[in-house]
Amino acid sequence: MIPFSEPFSEDERKGIYRAIYERRDVRSHFLAQPVPDDVLMRILDAAHHAPSVGFMQPWDFIVIRDPAVRRAVFENFTRANAGAAESYAGDQRKQYDALKLAGILEAPVNLCITCDHARHKGAGLGRKTSPMTDLYSTVCAVQNLWLAARAESLGVGWVSILDFDELKQTLEIPEPITAVAYLCIGYVSEFLARPELEEKGWETREALANLIHFERWGAQGDRK
Repeated sequence: MIPFSEPFSEDERKGIYRAIYERRDVRSHFLAQPVPDDVLMRILDAAHHAPSVGFMQPWDFIVIRDPAVRRAVFENFTRANAGAAESYAGDQRKQYDALKLAGILEAPVNLCITCDHARHKGAGLGRKTSPMTDLYSTVCAVQNLWLAARAESLGVGWVSILDFDELKQTLEIPEPITAVAYLCIGYVSEFLARPELEEKGWETREALANLIHFERWGAQGDRK
């Protein structure tokens, strides 16, 4: 076993950055091929090793394979998506209607990641002045899983267009628990060279230079 203090090799560094740059929010291209249990457990373990404020580990993972449950979630998405579409008009509405925004039925595994705000672990360390950090920690678990999934050649799609109160009822999630992320997971026929929304002309990536500030907000340009 490699000691934790051992520097990453060049190939290991390249692998990490490759996973970051090639990660995609996958809505289509899912294959019917099952996700083996050992692979699923590896990416869940990667999620469980995410950083969490106070080491509170506020997350739980609901693995969903039952077609009936996924159908109920898909119907939830369909209604929510119809409402969301009303926010757009003209050519943008046509473009929105043409987007594939969920792979709930196509992906062999769906996963809901939740946040338990009352999780006793960590004794509240770091949360007294910023109570939202339990949600931020849970999102770190989502990102860990996403990168591990890419390394396993699994596509992941985050479905945010849902009625989350209805979702909680469908999945029997207790009232105090927040459903943070609903993910579609499976092997795919391809990973796009660019994010799908960029490929289809919905949005472009902002230049990093426009988003970096030095010492205070608005101080940009070359760092002296």
